[in-house]
Amino acid sequence: MAGAIIENMSTKKLCIVGGILLVFQTIAFLVGGLIAPGPTTAVSYMSVKCVDTHKNHHKTKWLMPWGPNQCDKIRDFNEAITKEIQANDIVFSVHIPLPFMEMSPWFQFMLFILQLDIAFKLNNQIRENAEVSMDVSLAYRDDMFAEWTEMAHERVPRKLKCTFTSPKTPEHEGRYYECDVLPFMEIGSVAHKYYLLNIRLPVNEKKKINVGIGEIKDIRLVGIHQNGGFTKVWFAMKTFLTPSIFIIMVWYWRRITMMSRPPVLLEKVIFALGISMTFINIPVEWFSIGFDWTWMLLFGDIRQGVFYAMLLSFWIIFCGEHMMDQHERNHIAGYWKQVGPIAVGSFCLFIFDMCERGVQLTNPFYSIWTTDVGTELAMAFIIVAGICLCLYFLFLCFMVFQVFQNISGKQSSLPAMSKVRRLHYEGLIFRFKFLMLITLACAAMTVIFFIVSQVTEGHWKWGGVTVQVNSAFFTGIYGMWNLYVFALMFLYAPSHKNYGDDQSNGDLGVHSGEELQVTTAITHLAGPTEIYKLTRKEAQE
Repeated sequence: MAGAIIENMSTKKLCIVGGILLVFQTIAFLVGGLIAPGPTTAVSYMSVKCVDTHKNHHKTKWLMPWGPNQCDKIRDFNEAITKEIQANDIVFSVHIPLPFMEMSPWFQFMLFILQLDIAFKLNNQIRENAEVSMDVSLAYRDDMFAEWTEMAHERVPRKLKCTFTSPKTPEHEGRYYECDVLPFMEIGSVAHKYYLLNIRLPVNEKKKINVGIGEIKDIRLVGIHQNGGFTKVWFAMKTFLTPSIFIIMVWYWRRITMMSRPPVLLEKVIFALGISMTFINIPVEWFSIGFDWTWMLLFGDIRQGVFYAMLLSFWIIFCGEHMMDQHERNHIAGYWKQVGPIAVGSFCLFIFDMCERGVQLTNPFYSIWTTDVGTELAMAFIIVAGICLCLYFLFLCFMVFQVFQNISGKQSSLPAMSKVRRLHYEGLIFRFKFLMLITLACAAMTVIFFIVSQVTEGHWKWGGVTVQVNSAFFTGIYGMWNLYVFALMFLYAPSHKNYGDDQSNGDLGVHSGEELQVTTAITHLAGPTEIYKLTRKEAQE
């Protein structure tokens, strides 16, 4: 009566396997905490106010804030008024990175947020629902003496959300508004060494463009990119884990196909979970070092979405296939009520991601949150996905409660069995409950480490040792789910042990007549584990 490996493995061997997995889990956290640097770096940039008096403006040349070909600069707008320089001739120039530095493909992405320094003036206050309109051009080059190549040129509108905490009186003129930071730009690859931003604030009083936005003194940017050292550690983990999960997946499915029966739903779902884990592990990011693939961020989101949707589906089906009062099993159609919210929520998040990062493939300055319609649409997708997630967890908690309740009820029939058979089934039930608790622990660790990474400063220090908490979160949780999938495919693979042979009659001390009676009662019920067979028999009765 062959079951899954988890049922036929001795407690000692199961503890050894658990200990080995715990060692690898610890290594995954230590790799991120002690070897890798922080996941990202934030760099502040202060724009330089350049003067461009050419009629065609940006079509004639690019304005550099420093270097041998730097632009004609002004210190502030008072100097511009003195020199009779018009607002349309002022360009805010930002060079990325800072002087004497280079960008690298190992940085993977660039995210920029914008901060406007706006002074209060009685005759030029920020009106309600004010919108600043920027004419932004982005260029790149790979040599300090090469010509700039245009990468993007867009009109970028952003709504101002500013407050002035002091009384609006003449003595408070010159004080700055407190303004929210604005999303500015996101690029999914860093394929070039140098980037240049030229930002204009064109004024047109007839069309009400950049009127009533206060007196803008400076434009500051904060650039965020992934650390090259973290990228190398991340790529190394993916390269190591990909063959590990792929090999165990092939081994698992080979064992399934060696069975005389066709695969059941639970076995197919575990295999599909292994495929989704392999899909997210494949280190295609290596190609981003040599190719300008700006779609890698979107592709990464899709891969994560596929895995988590498969993981949530597995939990539902895993519980459902071990319920004793469910007659319709081994068919995905029987779980449409539980899997439906997963599909709807995943689709909503996919559409939201396509509306954000999908559009950014052609316009890096686009953000769905910058318009009222876009904000309402984004919130609608997120709310629907949140409702679906809540419904899913209600279904899941209800099913987990039913499984534990039914298994506990089944334990009342165990005393009627022989002592050895009773101990055998008690062990199976214990291991099933143990796996459920391990699943809950993995989910809880994900939430806990996410919260810790958000509320801490990013690193802890013990003596002379610095632990990067955020890096440990990424590598540890990523390694944890890989180990979880690995353990599922290993422990739920069919075992080659047969309790109808001498091992069963000798080691378990069961008489042949009793063993034959138990075996013929449940072996005709195809399933991956003996708990599955036991519960299915109960449901049919």
